[in-house]
Amino acid sequence: MARQRLLLSLRWGDMDAYRHVNNVEVLRLLEEARVRAFGMAHRDGGVPMLATGMVVARHTVDYLRPLDYRLEPVAVDLWVSRTGGASFEVSYEVLEADEAAVGELRTYVRATTTCVAYDFAAGRPRRLGEDERSQLALLAG
Repeated sequence: MARQRLLLSLRWGDMDAYRHVNNVEVLRLLEEARVRAFGMAHRDGGVPMLATGMVVARHTVDYLRPLDYRLEPVAVDLWVSRTGGASFEVSYEVLEADEAAVGELRTYVRATTTCVAYDFAAGRPRRLGEDERSQLALLAG
């Protein structure tokens, strides 16, 4: 499966005084993509990863060009770029969704998020389970 492409709509309120999507709202787009990817039940009926407990430990974001507000959705490509003992890294590209409109897929943002498996009852990180590793492998890129 590797990369997963999600089409996400921008909101008028995402735009800042410079008439492009504010950096905080870019993180919201990444969060929405991540929640959609890890918050859904899997084909085999497995529990969604968000339900097993995970927290964000780190974001890195490279803003490559201004993302202007538009009515058409933007594409967010998402994949798992690294899996460790208790953590994994999600990589993203925010792209122009309609290649025909611009003649190429413009990339606006490249980013990564480090997520940590977390035991909320114990209040501490935990090791990734085998089911979780299998789900992450489906998005490995």
